[in-house]
Amino acid sequence: MVQLHENLDALKDLDVNMYIVSGDTPEEQAELYNALEDAYGKSLPFISDPDLKMIELFNMKNNDAAYRGYGLMDTEGNVVFNTINDLWGQELDQTVEEIKEEYEKIHND
Repeated sequence: MVQLHENLDALKDLDVNMYIVSGDTPEEQAELYNALEDAYGKSLPFISDPDLKMIELFNMKNNDAAYRGYGLMDTEGNVVFNTINDLWGQELDQTVEEIKEEYEKIHND
């Protein structure tokens, strides 16, 4: 998450709303949100998904937890792309490129 927040500008040209979704409680997320905001002057909003319903929608449920990764939904709420990748932050250039490619596919259809 640190790598993402250090490089949010890499995705600024995409017309998307970005969120961090996790099974953590709102209180746990608020703590992390505040720490990121203190460190970087901003933080992406968090969505608390303790029942893992949204995570399951993205096909990222791993028993009682979530895989790490990223995905895109269209304006109708349909998942159009998802990637499970525990190293997405360390591979941020590749991650950004994949997100941009998938975004372009959606907008060119």
